[in-house]
Amino acid sequence: MAFDGLRALSNVTLDIPPARVTGLIGPNGAGKTTLVNVLTGFQTPTSGRVWLDGVATDAMSAHQVRRRGVARTFQSGRLFRDLSVLDNLAVTAVGLGLGRREAAAKAALMLDWIGIGALAEHGAGALPYTDERRVAIGRALMQKPAYLLLDEPAAGMSRAEAAELASLIRRIVAELECGVLLIEHNIGLVLEVCDHIEVLDSGEIIEAGAPIQIRASEAVRHAYMGTQVEVDVAVVQEAIL
Repeated sequence: MAFDGLRALSNVTLDIPPARVTGLIGPNGAGKTTLVNVLTGFQTPTSGRVWLDGVATDAMSAHQVRRRGVARTFQSGRLFRDLSVLDNLAVTAVGLGLGRREAAAKAALMLDWIGIGALAEHGAGALPYTDERRVAIGRALMQKPAYLLLDEPAAGMSRAEAAELASLIRRIVAELECGVLLIEHNIGLVLEVCDHIEVLDSGEIIEAGAPIQIRASEAVRHAYMGTQVEVDVAVVQEAIL
């Protein structure tokens, strides 16, 4: 993926299998969100292909990719702030082809499944930051997508809140059999919940493997310690080492 000659992604190959959590980490500016945008149809790659179960999707719109079972969240949440929490989920189901009554019923079930049913009638614009993240995940899970891409869902969360998020991600994989791509600066969370981790730096994959391999990688340590990142260096050292 190139922008005016600047390569944001270069020769990146990434596989997201079903019913597994794959992690994507890297310092700020590594190209993580750009990669998610390409995978979900928000940006068309300059070259290369995106395949979904054998079907090329790189020329499809984001709406078409979503209808084929690939959902995502955004760093900023992007809730419909003038709607209730319930309606934020229901409008997604309507967009995917359900009638309004069925969409509202399924939205209520999803909120209960996540554990935030009490928020159903709350205005989305008045939610605390961490509740926004949980609602965004619920919205992405409407109609049970085959793949879910989470773009920094733990940003701004406390340690306890991140632990709750980890439990939710495990449930998504175990109960919904969804393939998850977790993009995070919270290295500890990624190492805890992911079966396989890809490390992106300057638009290229520099390391890939199981958490134990990522912990031991000199390339990963250099990528983080050699740049300015928005996380405490001691936390990164503790997580990686």
